[in-house]
Amino acid sequence: MSIADVLSRWEPVIGLEVHVQLATKTKIFSPSSAAFGIAPNGATDPLVLALPGTLPRLNRAAVDMAIRLGLAVGGRVRPECRFSRKHYFYPDLPKGYQISQFDEPIVEGGGIEFLFEGKPHRVALTRIHMEEDAGKNIHASDGRSLVDYNRAGVPLCEVVSEPDLRSAEEAAEYVRALRVLVRTLGICDGNMEEGSLRCDANVSIRPRGTVPYGTRAELKNINSFKNVKDAVTHEIFRQAALLERGEKIVQETRLWDANRGVSQSMRSKEDAHDYRYFPEPDLPPIHVDEAWLADARSRLPELPMARMARYQQTLGLPEQDAVVLSAEREIGGYFDAALAHPGMKDLGKRLANWVMNELLARVTDPRELVDANLPIPPANLAELVTLVEKGTVSGKLGKEVFAKMWDERLTASAIVERDGLAQVSDSGELEGICVQVVAANPDEVARFRAGDKKLQGFFVGQIMKQTGGKANPKAVSEILGRLLK
Repeated sequence: MSIADVLSRWEPVIGLEVHVQLATKTKIFSPSSAAFGIAPNGATDPLVLALPGTLPRLNRAAVDMAIRLGLAVGGRVRPECRFSRKHYFYPDLPKGYQISQFDEPIVEGGGIEFLFEGKPHRVALTRIHMEEDAGKNIHASDGRSLVDYNRAGVPLCEVVSEPDLRSAEEAAEYVRALRVLVRTLGICDGNMEEGSLRCDANVSIRPRGTVPYGTRAELKNINSFKNVKDAVTHEIFRQAALLERGEKIVQETRLWDANRGVSQSMRSKEDAHDYRYFPEPDLPPIHVDEAWLADARSRLPELPMARMARYQQTLGLPEQDAVVLSAEREIGGYFDAALAHPGMKDLGKRLANWVMNELLARVTDPRELVDANLPIPPANLAELVTLVEKGTVSGKLGKEVFAKMWDERLTASAIVERDGLAQVSDSGELEGICVQVVAANPDEVARFRAGDKKLQGFFVGQIMKQTGGKANPKAVSEILGRLLK
């Protein structure tokens, strides 16, 4: 049974809960470091460990990041919100409850915008709320379970979508777009492998053409775009198979096993009232006034969809090029910095090609593009593109110059001058070389004049060979056109 067969009979209804780890230096309620990679339990303190008498103190930077995310998605930032205690008992939760937000989230509504199947798309959000992360259970091979509390208390924003997604592919694209957004805002590094961005998927299916939702299952432990797609697809298949056998779907939480490509039941799904929420008595309400909102709004960068539209509308870039250049904030930042070089405004497409085809082929991580030690800074690439466009160096030799710039960390003009790579454009010199090549190949000349116009490439190749590839192709074509006629 293929996914197409399943989807012809059943319509998936998908909502995502994405935990965005905020890029603060310290935790949300304590001064311990929120950095990744610290030795187990090396980022703890009495508050993280829930020792008696400790009181939380809210990290203002985390609240500011949540406000900027809310503004970026077009949500309503509440002028007043508060934290609550969410009770559940698990070894990685020292207090026996999690400080979260329940009925008063910091952001309500909004939406995530992205391109899906080539068209602008928007998925509505229910809310964005703040909370602290739990620790991490580590199950050893000898049967023991260990707990690392380094992650406990790390600030999170939980981004909750409406159940508006209708396919696994759409769900994966939504998560990708959210990652691009939070990285653009600078509030999260988006590293899914390290757990900075984690996704839970609520999936149900219903017969096509019907309105009521089916019984949903929640999938946890999804840590990549591929896993989002695979986990949701697997759950659609699983539920369809059960229903078509006449069985019922049980509302439950399931753990996704990416290695085996299957999910397994963890526990029956708890509703909100099972957590015994009540207002956090040790934290006052958060008040967000107009001055704070205005300041946060003034610090918003150009958002990914706006950047994509600008590249298409002002530079005339094809949609696919605009998508690539807007996919990571570092790529767009590098491209814009090079574009700001004098004379580059009219060379946007040329510059885009160099960035996508040459630069990105040598960069393994987009973050390298903002490294002060990057071999080719934006201004240096702009200079090379300008030299190629002016005809100072040919396009083919330009790629050789680029490689030397990368390896030797020199400017394009320095390499061209040192290695004598300047393009030969002198009409007298080229005329003499073209005359020699034409005179040396009378048979080819006769065939060309008899109608074999493909031989034009043969003559150009001979001239390039004699000039070491430095002859100006345009000038050569004009001279050959006159001589061969």
